[in-house]
Amino acid sequence: MKKYFYLALISLVAVSCNNEQPKADGFGNFDTHNAAIISAQTAGNILQFSVQEGMQLSKGQVVGLIDTTDLHLKKEVLVNQRTAVSSQLTNIGAAIAVQKQQLEINQVNLERTRKLYEAKAATQKQWDDISGLVALNKKQITATESQRTQILAQIQTIDAQIAEIEHQMDKCVIKNPVAGTVLVKYAETGELAAPGKPLYQIADLKWMELKAFISGSQLGLIKPGQKVKVYYDKNKTMDADTEGTVLWISSTAEFTPKTIQTKEERVNLVYAVKIRVNNENGALKIGMPGSFRFINSR
Repeated sequence: MKKYFYLALISLVAVSCNNEQPKADGFGNFDTHNAAIISAQTAGNILQFSVQEGMQLSKGQVVGLIDTTDLHLKKEVLVNQRTAVSSQLTNIGAAIAVQKQQLEINQVNLERTRKLYEAKAATQKQWDDISGLVALNKKQITATESQRTQILAQIQTIDAQIAEIEHQMDKCVIKNPVAGTVLVKYAETGELAAPGKPLYQIADLKWMELKAFISGSQLGLIKPGQKVKVYYDKNKTMDADTEGTVLWISSTAEFTPKTIQTKEERVNLVYAVKIRVNNENGALKIGMPGSFRFINSR
């Protein structure tokens, strides 16, 4: 009987040694890495909004539309204005062509009159008259070209206004800016959107962050970019582990969060750290508890 008792005791000790988990250097919870809140960029009724919590969205995917009726009407008015102003360029061009032709004729007459005047065959008045016509033609051409420049400036102004309207219309198309999973939905179809109003929150859950806490005595053992071993629950009795990278270490001490340690340990001052962990297998969830251990730590 004693023989069986000792064998059972030895087996129990062996099993206990094999199941003993290494003591963690820090505890915390997993959260999203670089979660983004997507907001409306313009005001108007939300006509379409296909976002649902848990939905996977790709970068640039169209997920909604804000009413653009007012913008379309404003653009139509500007387009009509541009057409009316542009039509003036045809008349301006024809006028300049006629004025240049008159100038060429008067310059020929001016040269003839000059020769006659030098030969005493033309009077001073004839010379002055033709010279005045040439000068007048040049001023007329300059004035008409100035009108064309003003019209072109008006067209450029209208084009800029049309481009601004089109830019505003583009903002009415709700495009997802980053790939990821929708975490929270804040708006619904039919609601009124406003610039800066949150529509939904999204994050790439392929990467998670473990926000953990370490004591002041451990600060010398950790630095940004360092690799650590991260542990999380695999089942009721076992932990899974993966590798993580230290992203950030707080420069300010704080009391240990109540959700992390016992009442006796909460009086200790600790420093928060953030550790990025690959989550392509989807095993890590937001809020899940976790711990980490320095690699090669004993």
